[in-house]
Amino acid sequence: MKAGATSSGRHWAAVNELGFLAGLRLMFWICRVFGRWPFRVLLYPVLLWYVLTRADARRASQNYLRHVSLKRPVASGLFSVLRHYAAFAEMMLDKMLLWSGRFNPSAVQYFGAGPIRELIRRRRGAVLICSHFGNVDLCRVLSGLHSGLKMTILVHTRHARVFNQMLASLNPASQMNLLQVTEISPATAMLLSDRVEAGELVVIAGDRIPVSDRPRVVQTEFLGEMAAFPVGPYILASVLQCPIFMLFSMRAGSHHEIHFEQLRESLRLPRRGRDPMLAEVVRDYALALERHCLNQPLQWFNFYDYWHLPEQD
Repeated sequence: MKAGATSSGRHWAAVNELGFLAGLRLMFWICRVFGRWPFRVLLYPVLLWYVLTRADARRASQNYLRHVSLKRPVASGLFSVLRHYAAFAEMMLDKMLLWSGRFNPSAVQYFGAGPIRELIRRRRGAVLICSHFGNVDLCRVLSGLHSGLKMTILVHTRHARVFNQMLASLNPASQMNLLQVTEISPATAMLLSDRVEAGELVVIAGDRIPVSDRPRVVQTEFLGEMAAFPVGPYILASVLQCPIFMLFSMRAGSHHEIHFEQLRESLRLPRRGRDPMLAEVVRDYALALERHCLNQPLQWFNFYDYWHLPEQD
């Protein structure tokens, strides 16, 4: 079975991880009218039905929580799975509140933002390696609140088309700085090079493998077992010759946090011997992602069997 595949053999991009979207629309209305606590009271019966009727979703969460338990005490029973999906639903709600103008930006705390602010001041671009941890949309929307900060987010949105249409209905600007990609072509690289030269930040996920039969990946240890990570973000950063930062966002109680961590000042991949360099940078990213997963285990939202390894190109 390939990495990113479910028990039925599908790639992560074919998984409709938003199967409770219809219910989420209703829950969004409840939150708007009655507040967040009524939303939470009604959320768990919906999630319980979803988890009990979706064995693949239940197993994926339990598998991830079992891997976390190899590093720190955490339960992986049904209640923990419910809490995991509740955190996912809260993140979805935050996205909708954010795009509908009902989100308080002062509830966000920044960590390690000094170097990013300096890049913006000097009009230098960079690559931000994000993950499916927390709510990355915070950075997409808040970029419009900071003078001089422009961001391009590379996404594969076909598996979440309905949810993206919902965001667009709340605020058409939600789609303005997204760049839909299946793979990085030379034309895409040239476009992104121009944007980095103009001082933009390019955001790309580092925790999902490409939509390909034989993806280009590096295998490294993650939460106690070997997992496959894409090399595309780092090859792109090498082509663009710009600083590389990691970006992690998370909900911490009643507030949100955005963490920036520099991964490399720049990355030059030689034609010969570049595999060890790629393995090293992927390992450093995986260690940072693991650290945040251990700190906030319910904030990572990859609901498929992450540790199945692919055939490599």
